[in-house]
Amino acid sequence: MPIRAVVRRSYYRDSMVLMRVAEALRALPGVREAAALMGTPANHELLASAGLATAETKEATPGDLVIAVLAETESAAEAGLVEVERVLTEQRPVAAVPGRALPRTLDSALRQMPDANLAAISVPGEYATFEAQRALRHGLHVFLFSDNVSLDDEIALNRLAVERGLLCMGPDCGTAYVNGVGLGFANVVPRGRVGCVAASGTGLQAVVSRLAALGEGVSHGIGVGGRDLSAEVGGVMTLMALEALAADATTEAIVVISKPPAPDVVPRLEAAIVRIAKPVVVCCLGARPAGSGTGRWVGTLDDAAELVVATLRGGAWSPRVFTDPVDVRARLTRARGHAPRGTILGLYTGGTLAHEAGLVLEPLVGVAAFRVVDLGDDEFTRGRPHPMIDPEARAARVRQAGGSADVGVLLLDLVLGRAVHPDPAAPLAAAVYDARRAAAADGRTLVAVASVVGTDGDPQDLRHQIATLEAAGVEVLPSNAQAARFAALLTRPELDRSLLGS
Repeated sequence: MPIRAVVRRSYYRDSMVLMRVAEALRALPGVREAAALMGTPANHELLASAGLATAETKEATPGDLVIAVLAETESAAEAGLVEVERVLTEQRPVAAVPGRALPRTLDSALRQMPDANLAAISVPGEYATFEAQRALRHGLHVFLFSDNVSLDDEIALNRLAVERGLLCMGPDCGTAYVNGVGLGFANVVPRGRVGCVAASGTGLQAVVSRLAALGEGVSHGIGVGGRDLSAEVGGVMTLMALEALAADATTEAIVVISKPPAPDVVPRLEAAIVRIAKPVVVCCLGARPAGSGTGRWVGTLDDAAELVVATLRGGAWSPRVFTDPVDVRARLTRARGHAPRGTILGLYTGGTLAHEAGLVLEPLVGVAAFRVVDLGDDEFTRGRPHPMIDPEARAARVRQAGGSADVGVLLLDLVLGRAVHPDPAAPLAAAVYDARRAAAADGRTLVAVASVVGTDGDPQDLRHQIATLEAAGVEVLPSNAQAARFAALLTRPELDRSLLGS
């Protein structure tokens, strides 16, 4: 099949524009695969792995736009390049207020909104530090969505924020809730009495979505970015956020969500929690407290949400392996009837969800029996959209798994909310269907297991997303931890007694 490619020199376009270009190309008759990427080293690797690299694309630099089309015929490939021109020149409708120009700089925005106290920044990583510094110097709290910001720059931004008594949420801060307003990838959740401090976006999304399902809401969800609790950064923003929530009258209980903090940061975290008069639940996945009397530490995101709700309502709580063991047994009977063989491959869009899955799987099946990949990590998002925005990169890997003889179970997450792809289940379900069919043609069985993070208020329609996955044969479990345990049961039937009591 012919591949046609074009490189536009010094032609930067943001990830949302490139996602629309790639989606438009893939929808054309006769087009089998397409890519619209900036010419970064990571994207050259992606082009090569997808079979889209050509002599022209290999010469592209990080500032160059690369378009590549794999089609069934030369005419279909040519039609793809014509479509590129249409999409790139298409003028998107922009909402405007009559009589008021849309601001193009921070200064002009502040002239229109002089009372603003927070700036949301999402620009390529090489420009993010400059913009965040400008916002902080204007006295604005910062929500820094941008990734690929250096550790030294993050430390410098935190130092400037602390000097000015401001929060710098990020870099690589995927989600936050401030006074009921969701920032970044945010699920639609009610206002309420639980405050959250989160070093991760999807971890925060999982907890607040579960809170909503349990009938509770969020006062504030302060994101701090994935490196805040590292030894180098020292938890500066986490400690500031805890202090802010401790003083907030609308917050009655607090949840801390992160991957494991650096060992020398844990005592600082515990000391801060001791000073808080409100109940604090800590979910630092894979970490344990160094002392005692420093809040209640739990092992999964499920447990964090359920324990804080039980605490607020004065009820008893103990962790559960599965919400509905009867349903799990029925699913196991159905899935095991096809005798899946092979290892577990986790393909995740959420970093904290990926980390949690690995923690659940390791003691159950051993490290040799699974592999979990975080496709939202910086190495996969340089010059291209996050997989929660553009699901096609993961869909391609799901299809590749269908041809891998050593993969018996696919473990997946699906995250909904504002700023997320409008229908992420559709491309994932199509990819799972193709992967399972490819495995069957090779005489193998591939079982797909997933969980969905979302609420009834999310624009993607939670029930529809679940139904779409189930129609493709995906086993959808109530949470990420439960999905990981179910995947373990598929490959290790001897775990039935310990996990299901039978």
